Amino acid sequence: MADETLPEDGRPKRRLRPSSGETLRERTEKLQSQAAAPKKPSKARAFFSGFFAPLRWVGRQLAKLGRFRIFRWIGYILFVPYISNSWQELRLVTWPNRRQTFALVWAVVIFSLVFGVLIAGVDYGLDKLFKEFIVK
Repeated sequence: MADETLPEDGRPKRRLRPSSGETLRERTEKLQSQAAAPKKPSKARAFFSGFFAPLRWVGRQLAKLGRFRIFRWIGYILFVPYISNSWQELRLVTWPNRRQTFALVWAVVIFSLVFGVLIAGVDYGLDKLFKEFIVK
């Protein structure tokens, strides 16, 4: 029985994970159908589209005059997608945890103090130099 569980080299046999029953083609078709399905607008896009509704209303009113169509395009094209895409990018950010945040804050504080002392020293030295040679 030991011969059945151990191959010739003495290592135990590896067990393979049971397959999901799908072929590669089925998985690919499933993913393609999911990608082709229409996406529901995000909550952020819905919020900001309502947020800029007054601007679009003003754009429509001005567009009725035959001029000022640019305001309508600004309301539709520029603001809503920009805010929506910015929100989506912010959701992709990996934020530091509390410990990393405190470490980074202290690094900035120490750097600011050292840099401030260096600038103050250079300013004091140049002030003395100019008073000594230029003011006299």
